Amino acid sequence: MFRGATKVTLDAKGRMAVPTRYRERLTARCDGQIVVTVDKDYCLLIYPLPDWEELERKLIRLPSMNKVARRIQRIMVGYATEVELDASGRILISRELRDFAELQKQAILIGQGNKFELWDEERWVEKRDAWLGEDEDLSLPAELESLSF
Repeated sequence: MFRGATKVTLDAKGRMAVPTRYRERLTARCDGQIVVTVDKDYCLLIYPLPDWEELERKLIRLPSMNKVARRIQRIMVGYATEVELDASGRILISRELRDFAELQKQAILIGQGNKFELWDEERWVEKRDAWLGEDEDLSLPAELESLSF
């Protein structure tokens, strides 16, 4: 499981050092084979290869005549890029992916259980503060109503 928020830096070539606490898990889970793709919130999603392959199979099975499903397939599968954890524990984020997420030098890596989200730091702070400031009267999905925090 990947948890927590960590500030990370992208170098001039677009390489990001994966925090040490996640490297061993990534090596054990996927031998350093990772997939990076885009999210509709303009961040990047980072999956261990086996988790991505499971999701990709589900995405591909969606009905191609459904416009929403087709858009999701085009975006998520179309941008999916395989990367490998190098000997220094870094991954290379392609120019296309960095441009999509408007990633600059400073970023935030957010653990989301089976994957990570990678956000431009400034965008993350704006989104996070907006979400935290939203009206508390939003209705919860039925699956969350029985949870206690």
